[in-house]
Amino acid sequence: MLLVACTAPKVAPGNPQAEISTLLERSAADWNHGDLSGFMNDYAKDSLTSYVTRGHVQYGWQALYDRYQKTYFAPGQHRDSLAFTEVRVRPLTPDLALCTARFELRRGDSVTASGPFTLVLQKRGDRWLILHDHTSPDPK
Repeated sequence: MLLVACTAPKVAPGNPQAEISTLLERSAADWNHGDLSGFMNDYAKDSLTSYVTRGHVQYGWQALYDRYQKTYFAPGQHRDSLAFTEVRVRPLTPDLALCTARFELRRGDSVTASGPFTLVLQKRGDRWLILHDHTSPDPK
């Protein structure tokens, strides 16, 4: 654990674009290493955390964790590699930010899913947490 802390990229505090971009890079790395707990660590652990996709709204950190576990992390389930691009952050207040970006899931050279997403994040202490995630898959 100390090695990870020592090798983590250094980001100057007070730069929401850099801090949230780094959060998303780490989040994708956690996903790609099969670490659902690490991936979910960036979401606020409360019942109001919301996720919207395909016309469906889901509330609660645990419900979102369970959804990811069942859909992507179940034993025997193939999980494609995740990357985030086009990350743009708009600070709304010193401790709230809006982030737009795109996700891409790949299997080898093939893109299996992609699309834009919007996050609302809140800075709590020295870290940003996702309060709301609205993900829209691109049409097939």
